[in-house]
Amino acid sequence: MRIRHLPDTLINQIAAGEVIERPAAAIKELVENSIDAGATQINIDIHDGGKSYMCVADNGFGMNREELIACLDRHATSKLPDNDLLHIENLGFRGEALPSIASVSRMEIFTYSKDDRSAWQIRVEGGKKSDPMPSSHPSGTKIEIRDLFFATPARLKFLKTDRSENMAIKDMILRLAMAAPHIGFTLQFDGKKNLNLSPSSQEERLGLLLGREFPQNAMPILAVRDTIKLEGLASLPTYNKGNALSQYLFVNGRAVKDRLLLGALKGAYCDVLARDRYPVAALFLTLSPEDVDVNVHPAKAEVRFREAAHIRGLLVSTIRHALLEHGGRSASSVQSPLQNLITQNQSRVNQEYTPQTLPYHTIEYASGAPNHRNQAMAEAVQNIYNAPHTLPPSSKCEIIPEENNNIKDFPLGAARAQIHENYIISQTNDGMVMIDQHAAHERLVYERFKRQFSENNIAVQGLLTPEIIELDPLKTENLLSYQDDLKAYGLDIDAFGTQAISVSAIPALLGGNIDIKRLIHDIIDEIEDKGSTKLLEDKIFEILSRRACHGSIRSGRRMSADEMNHLLRDMEATPLSGQCNHGRPTYIKLSLNDIEKLFKRR
Repeated sequence: MRIRHLPDTLINQIAAGEVIERPAAAIKELVENSIDAGATQINIDIHDGGKSYMCVADNGFGMNREELIACLDRHATSKLPDNDLLHIENLGFRGEALPSIASVSRMEIFTYSKDDRSAWQIRVEGGKKSDPMPSSHPSGTKIEIRDLFFATPARLKFLKTDRSENMAIKDMILRLAMAAPHIGFTLQFDGKKNLNLSPSSQEERLGLLLGREFPQNAMPILAVRDTIKLEGLASLPTYNKGNALSQYLFVNGRAVKDRLLLGALKGAYCDVLARDRYPVAALFLTLSPEDVDVNVHPAKAEVRFREAAHIRGLLVSTIRHALLEHGGRSASSVQSPLQNLITQNQSRVNQEYTPQTLPYHTIEYASGAPNHRNQAMAEAVQNIYNAPHTLPPSSKCEIIPEENNNIKDFPLGAARAQIHENYIISQTNDGMVMIDQHAAHERLVYERFKRQFSENNIAVQGLLTPEIIELDPLKTENLLSYQDDLKAYGLDIDAFGTQAISVSAIPALLGGNIDIKRLIHDIIDEIEDKGSTKLLEDKIFEILSRRACHGSIRSGRRMSADEMNHLLRDMEATPLSGQCNHGRPTYIKLSLNDIEKLFKRR
């Protein structure tokens, strides 16, 4: 078969298969064009999950007649003024989106050029352009897409339900809106408005899109190193999710799903979250365009950094510093059961304890006792108040006299009681705190183990017979380049010829039953994937965490007043004490205002 040139229509359809795999991808390209055009308002209209109709309208600077014709040609763009692919400052730049979409749909473009003060429109069907015509369109550009993939009907079979496609479109718009809070967005599905965002500050936009409680339970992230800036919000460990869908990462204003950044984010929380829990984050990385390649993926979803290890180290160290600074906080969201109790109690009081069911004279009898039955009730109530313990003996609650300690100078207050032999109740100046004694002590023990580990180095267990592991030459050379890093954590390796290594010692914490060959291959996989050897450190800290759990105060242990207060003081002096090693809260606070609401005093 002879080599031949493909027709332009087929070339564009192939490009559409790479870039426009579903309606959300087409919307992303169009909205990015609107952002690049300087729009301050972008409106998106979707029907039938984007299959039958999509429209993106903006108030940007628009196009003149010649630009309108050229924008539908392959690799025609206004975004590479110097033809420099190493210095990209726009979201779109490849010049593929519009001709690719037009090749598989029916497209109509309306635009008004602010420079020429003229409006034009053009139609494209299956990649075939009509001649431009004058239009009465107002400022900006509107692009309507009908019958997506009508020219390649086989692609329609791979689309999901309208609901799933709408969700993908909304997720895409949310990411773009987070990166551009100065732009207003509206989104409607099948005639119903789903999103209406006015221009706002970054924090306000994140609160609207991720929930108002996210900024309240997040740590501010800000770090500048050389020409690199990292900023945004990352959640407290106790505010977490069961998946990574609430992690939003941006590089130079571009929403990305980059494995390096996602892995660094998870690694930064490895010490304070269980492996199946994920932090919520919106992080914005800004660096010189020459230091990042955004052209490695057709849909520009992934990027490649010139100094990947430097970027990863900045993200991990910045978040860990924030965790140390804010780790004593417990997310307010963990108090929601108490807040719900307050709401339910108020509703119950309003429904049940009305004058019809509890007449005022009953209350008067209880205090004045004009008859024998109510006199007996009053005496019973008085006996309860005079009792040394206000809860039944089965609750095993120890009450600590208030005069025994001072609460004024302590953030976690002074211990007042231990209930169910697991929870400490302390009093603060403006409310109360409930502490899980096991979770709190687990964090304290774990931090002590980590401190001892860093101060005394790690114990090493030498092998009677070195373990020989065969590897291909490239993997051997790559692994040996990290020889010193691995030795610092107790793993001693040496070259054994050019296609193998010998392991002569392992960290004693790993024990004698460790599969050394599998460990080495896991480390090699991590080096190739992330350019680091953090896996060994993670394994060691995981063991320390388990030991801390087993060595901490167990649930069911009775504690004296001094022990309880000593625990509170240690928590106040220990970093990350707001959560245990698995990301669960160690304490929750209830303000006096909440308590008074619970008893309907407010």
